Amino acid sequence: MQNPSSRALTSLSVVIPVFNERDNIGPLVQEVVHHLRGKIVFDIICVDDRSEDDTREVLAWLKIEVPELRVLQHAQRSGQSLAIRNGVRQALSPWIATLDGDGQNDPADILRLVDVYQDAEENTKLIAGWRTQRKDTASKRWASRWANRIRQHFLRDKTPDTGCGIKLFERAAFLDLPYFDHMHRYLPALMQRAGWKTVSVPVAHRPRGAGQSKYNNLNRALVGIRDLMGVSWLIRRSHVSAVSEQNGEPKP
Repeated sequence: MQNPSSRALTSLSVVIPVFNERDNIGPLVQEVVHHLRGKIVFDIICVDDRSEDDTREVLAWLKIEVPELRVLQHAQRSGQSLAIRNGVRQALSPWIATLDGDGQNDPADILRLVDVYQDAEENTKLIAGWRTQRKDTASKRWASRWANRIRQHFLRDKTPDTGCGIKLFERAAFLDLPYFDHMHRYLPALMQRAGWKTVSVPVAHRPRGAGQSKYNNLNRALVGIRDLMGVSWLIRRSHVSAVSEQNGEPKP
């Protein structure tokens, strides 16, 4: 039974960054439609980051079959964080769900995150997926486990898995965050820095259906150290305070 004080979410924009996912994006979009159509008003925004295969052609054909689908294309390759941000900026709904374009996130979990949001505290602006059963290589799982431990040590964001692609967040709160490349990996810490609450929810994780990962452990680690130091600095230098407007005449 739903909490009587829960917040109703009546529409949703699903943002999917895509790079060289010709064999994965079609089934993924169809799964989103299967799980959301008839249950909530939604649109899907796929942001193609200058794919080098025929992902763009696949998306063009998908648009004919899926009226909810919108396709954005970067003029030059710009990375996953900017793809997400550009998709969010074009979104029609005040709340956003994100998925990775490789199909490893299960679209069935979107409505699960929506249920958590509707029963969460009013100032909760992010519900993050938590991959409790990773379907990646042993080396990638090991690297991710250590990266999460190091991040939590520095940022104290109480988030077990910031690399999970499936998330639900408020559009306005996201666009108010400082933007930088790879920021999507630090959304819980950035939201908390802004004064909002975040929640982590266990979600499914699936093996990659086709293609290969766009990252390796070494380049992820090197970039992550630099970004971690920057986010840590932002948190130390930030201050959040409630603001109220003064009413009435000044006292004599």
